Amino acid sequence: MKKLTAVFLVCATSLLAACGQGEDTAPQAGAPAPAQKIVVGLDDNFPPMGFRDENNQIVGFDIDMAREAMRRLDMEVEFKPIDWSAKEAELNGKRVDVLWNGLTITEERKKNIAFTAPYMANHQIIVVAADSPVQTKADLAGRVVGAQDGSSAIDAINKDQAVAASLKELKMFGDNVTALMDLSAGRLDAVVLDEVVGRYLAGKRAGQYRVLEENFGTEDYGVGLRKEDTELLAKIDQTLDAMKKDGTAARIAQQWFGANIIK
Repeated sequence: MKKLTAVFLVCATSLLAACGQGEDTAPQAGAPAPAQKIVVGLDDNFPPMGFRDENNQIVGFDIDMAREAMRRLDMEVEFKPIDWSAKEAELNGKRVDVLWNGLTITEERKKNIAFTAPYMANHQIIVVAADSPVQTKADLAGRVVGAQDGSSAIDAINKDQAVAASLKELKMFGDNVTALMDLSAGRLDAVVLDEVVGRYLAGKRAGQYRVLEENFGTEDYGVGLRKEDTELLAKIDQTLDAMKKDGTAARIAQQWFGANIIK
């Protein structure tokens, strides 16, 4: 009797194991397919576009825009901080899928990556200490100016050849926050950076900085993708357009900037 029971248990165990293997390898009919995952590359020290809050969570205007766009596309989104000066290598090396963090559309960048239609206009502004004697771009002659390494601020300064040649030094920084700290400490005479970032940070330190009336020109922000990802590019373009038309983009802008600055 005991021998028959043992044989029965062995057979039953084998049958259950076989059933379990079948369940793992053959998903049930009608089960939803896993959502496609999109990895967004960003500079996590670029407020208010993308940065870490007091709880070390990544937040910002572009973060909210990307979350909403991916929600509409039924895609899972992951935000991955990267070295912004190596952003094109990160994208084309497939370590991230898109660059979405105040990325300026330039002809030079278009050689290596594809862009969506612009969703916001921006200026490269000049920030100085509140008591600085610098009033114009011409006053930067013989002075030390800071800018984020790999940013379009570098291109904007170099494009103005007369001003670029007159500088004592153009000093590179890993991020704009550090550059502004050096400005406050007197190690810089000015910082050139994106207007949306500069005015946001200056507003957080009332009376500490001043923004010059002159700037280094207007530029557009877009989402950057690999050139071969044409289908994803079209989907994001269509989604951003829908977000503009239904007022969602304007609402997100209002939350972060107090105004609708969507292009």
